[in-house]
Amino acid sequence: MSIPYDRREQLEKIQEGLLPGEQILAVYDAIGVGTGFLGLTDRRVIIQDNSFVGKKIAITSIPYARISTVSVVTNKSFAGQFFSSGHIAISTGHHSYEVEFRGDEKTRHVHEVILHYIAR
Repeated sequence: MSIPYDRREQLEKIQEGLLPGEQILAVYDAIGVGTGFLGLTDRRVIIQDNSFVGKKIAITSIPYARISTVSVVTNKSFAGQFFSSGHIAISTGHHSYEVEFRGDEKTRHVHEVILHYIAR
């Protein structure tokens, strides 16, 4: 099975931190403020946020069981055509994470995977 990803080094970073038996589903590059990436596994969402002061980064793991809501925030033209980017918003009840991707197809894929795992 081929894993969809944007950058090999991001995929490798996720691979290095896998738990025994955990499978990667996708790794997508983020754009905009705090640019990093979002990884999906069969157990959790992994977000790398590069927006911390002093060139620090945060890698946050969010188990699907902790996610209370997931939203797609996307731009639409008046003709109904999607623009070239979209956002995903993930809430754990206490904290919200927002990631922007190039292309709304990545946003939709992330949304569908998270919904699949939180609706179990």
